[in-house]
Amino acid sequence: MKKISLIILTASSMLAFGQKVSDYKYISLPSKLETFKEDFGLNDLLTKTLRSKNYSVISADKLQWPAEAQSNPCNVLMADIINDSGFLRNKVLVQFKDCNDKVVSSIKGASNIKEYKEGYQDALKQTFVSISPANPTAQPASPVKVQETITTNSTQVVTNSSSSSVDNTALKFSNGKMDLQKIQIDNSQFILVNSNSSSPFATFKATTKNDVFRVKLQNGESTLGYYENGNIIIEMPLSGGEYGKEIFYKK
Repeated sequence: MKKISLIILTASSMLAFGQKVSDYKYISLPSKLETFKEDFGLNDLLTKTLRSKNYSVISADKLQWPAEAQSNPCNVLMADIINDSGFLRNKVLVQFKDCNDKVVSSIKGASNIKEYKEGYQDALKQTFVSISPANPTAQPASPVKVQETITTNSTQVVTNSSSSSVDNTALKFSNGKMDLQKIQIDNSQFILVNSNSSSPFATFKATTKNDVFRVKLQNGESTLGYYENGNIIIEMPLSGGEYGKEIFYKK
């Protein structure tokens, strides 16, 4: 039987062509600048400048991202400040990458000030003039690879998935008092978020037991959660060290 295998890739590179930093609302900054021995106040300086240009600056920890950014990480640019110094001048490179690790913008700054902190900060300030104010547009989701197998009798379309693939289908749950959305972070953890809150209601991390999770609540308390008949159960801490079962029904 003759078979023809076709690999179809989402044309994300075409969609991404011509993208600018100003097309994005969210910019994520690393907790540590890997190419510097210390921070020299550079992260704070870049954060303040980006916020003054109407960007929402978020951490590198995806669990702390707002729901809008978690639901589509391609709405987030990853920024980094790279030490590009030469022998006589302090130089920095501010780099912005998209969700596919493609460089959207790379801006150089240099300073004749020889002191490290003052020199690096002066070099960083030189890059700010090239960063336009935010004027965000919705970004396409990350590319999906699809394999289409055509035979003489039938056509079958199969989505390739690896052990690291994540199902980001939006699922909603309710306990009758609040509606929550489940967002899968990776294969071992997910969060329940309330659209009215900037932080997750609960963060679930897998245990060695199937469908049982370690749960960290919004208030910082830790407990357990599990699936039961498609619903999510959380053992909510009560006074006196007791726990009560809170059921979030799948909608």
